[in-house]
Amino acid sequence: MSDTPIPPVAGPPGASWPAGLRIAVLLPCYNEAAAIAGVVRNFARALPTARIFVFDNASTDATSAQAVEAGAQVRHVALAGKGNVVRRMFADVDADVYVLADGDDTYHAPSAARLIDELLGRSLDMVVGTRVHEAAEAYRPGHRLGNRMLTGAMGSIFGGSFSDMLSGYRVFSRRFVKSFPAMSQGFEIETELTVHALELKAPIAEVTTRYFDRPEGSNSKLSTYRDGLRILRTMLRLFAAERPLAFFGSLGLATALIAVGLAAPVVLTWLDTGLVPRFPTAILSSAMMIVAMLSVASGLILDTVTRGRREMKMLAYLAQRDQRLALPVGNDSR
Repeated sequence: MSDTPIPPVAGPPGASWPAGLRIAVLLPCYNEAAAIAGVVRNFARALPTARIFVFDNASTDATSAQAVEAGAQVRHVALAGKGNVVRRMFADVDADVYVLADGDDTYHAPSAARLIDELLGRSLDMVVGTRVHEAAEAYRPGHRLGNRMLTGAMGSIFGGSFSDMLSGYRVFSRRFVKSFPAMSQGFEIETELTVHALELKAPIAEVTTRYFDRPEGSNSKLSTYRDGLRILRTMLRLFAAERPLAFFGSLGLATALIAVGLAAPVVLTWLDTGLVPRFPTAILSSAMMIVAMLSVASGLILDTVTRGRREMKMLAYLAQRDQRLALPVGNDSR
């Protein structure tokens, strides 16, 4: 989260957007009957031409009925978890611009127009709404600390300069959405979206947006420790998958250093006396050095595989192109 002042929304929404631009607002929900109707109406006012979709993740309350009454199109996803819902959203909805938010009324709907302006004006593929809290209780201290730690770890591993990696308020281009191979099941989906953008070197940006406390009767489904550990585990999994040489090379180097430390006294004793009295230590250090070499070799092999996977992702990304958002090509006047 950030404390940066938020600029006002400039001009009416859609004033400079291409004609016929298809905008889809995607709202994943689980038991948000207390908030979803207001969220749908707010986005309908902010983006009058957009289609609003509520994907109900097996809610046990009146979330679906409230969303339909407010004017949204409702789809149902039985498989629990936000990642599973986002996967279905991206697969089922066809649009030129996608606005992803939460159904808990914590995000500032009028900022969506500014995020879309940024996406279209700079030909970006993803714009992240960096949250600026309106009230201290809107963002628990554990969530704030965890977000900073995970965002910092993400920057160290994958690069990039995100200030709010876990924000659920994002705007995407069509080619980003349709080339995104979603694998996450829960709240780690934001981490996967961020890594996908960084791996493709896609043009991205952040825009500050207001962040509010939940309305009365709406409860957070995010667990500070359980979901934080899941996000950290996802980051490690993606580190191994997307940076295998660095990941397995680091493990190999650490193992090799331990092996050398164990072997040093044995070697010194052998040089001094010609004897090897500590056979178990000698065998252990030799085995660890072999493991270290295998780890580095695995990293080299997997790095080649990863390069091929990355090329396939890039080809899928390039294959998705919306002509409405393509830059015009004029005749050469020379």
